[in-house]
Amino acid sequence: MIKSRKFNSINIQKTGKSSKGLLKFLGPAFVVSVAYIDPGNFATNISGGSKFNYALIWVILWSNIMAIFLQTMSAKLGIATGHNLPEMCAKLFRRRTNWIFWIIAELGAMATDLAEFLGGTLGLYLLFRIPMIYAGLLTGLLTFLICYMEKYGQKVVELIITILVGVICIAYSIELILAKPNWPQVGIHTLIPGIPNEEALLIAVGMLGATVMPHVIYLHSHLVQYRCTDTSDSGKLKHFKMEKLDIFIAMNLAFIVNAAMVIVSAAVFYKNGLVVNTIEQAHMSLKPLLGSLSSGAFGIALLASGLSSSAVGTLAGQTIMKGFVNLSIPVNVRRLITMIPALVIIAIGINPMSALVLSQVALSFILPFPIIQMLLIAKRKDLMGALVNKTVTRFFGILIAVIVISLNAILLYFTFTGGC
Repeated sequence: MIKSRKFNSINIQKTGKSSKGLLKFLGPAFVVSVAYIDPGNFATNISGGSKFNYALIWVILWSNIMAIFLQTMSAKLGIATGHNLPEMCAKLFRRRTNWIFWIIAELGAMATDLAEFLGGTLGLYLLFRIPMIYAGLLTGLLTFLICYMEKYGQKVVELIITILVGVICIAYSIELILAKPNWPQVGIHTLIPGIPNEEALLIAVGMLGATVMPHVIYLHSHLVQYRCTDTSDSGKLKHFKMEKLDIFIAMNLAFIVNAAMVIVSAAVFYKNGLVVNTIEQAHMSLKPLLGSLSSGAFGIALLASGLSSSAVGTLAGQTIMKGFVNLSIPVNVRRLITMIPALVIIAIGINPMSALVLSQVALSFILPFPIIQMLLIAKRKDLMGALVNKTVTRFFGILIAVIVISLNAILLYFTFTGGC
């Protein structure tokens, strides 16, 4: 009996140490996951659910699998080399080439920031009826405060953004409870792919092709640096193992939120014969159908998404600029620069949803660059050491790159030609 108690005590101690060790490494992937539940995802997922019921949930699952693969490779590159992806490009490619890479990546970060800034502005407008221009200024101030907290350490920013992700998860949990979806149908359409018609193909391509965000591929390789304390091969392998757990937890939370958007939209809008194409429509329609709690939860989720993803876009822009061309602009100045295009759009009355679609098109052009850069670097043993990509990993990396790039090309074609 005494031996048994001693054995149990040791197991409890080991479990406690293991939990503390995991908590130490949690954070980077939660920051990155924000890009996968940004306002752009709200619009596409809600449209898909309202038009095609549960039929496109499988697209969310496969988007998430590809995103996990690419974010894992980004984190691995950062851990193995001790540098982020833009810094490694600066070391390996000519200066002129890196200036081109920087301009392309910076345009991507700004396009993302524009969409997410507009999402936060819409959230404030829908929740509190603050005029759009003032909501825009307030969004800028709030995201500046989040970025400013980096002064007190990356962990503080990670905590704030993780809390905002938690708010989004809670809000959509409330939505799911109120919506009362058909769970057997949800399960079937999650596992069995299907495209009902040509229009569904366009929306599926939009959901899948515009999910992986270039700026967070760059950012993830930077965020892991703060935890690279043991640079031995065994230390890097342990760090990578823990980061994979971080990615698994955070990205699957993002998957649940995205799936919930489609499920709620199908259970509420499709069921009642409503086709919803804009975020404002979704918010207004939820109140008479499910009550003020549901529309309030939706507005809160959108606001948290806009604020957190806008802050992440600003942080990514800093990483890109410093890494590729060794330029450094204070966060508050960068925040001001990226606010101006969004405020101009709001002031002159351009539909925020149209601007959001155009930003997704810009990202479609830019996405191949970080994927190809990452694949080229991660295959080199002299740079990656024990974490070099093996043949199987390279194969799946190239396959995913081809799929994502092809889908983005199709998305661009549909966007410019006006349909299927």
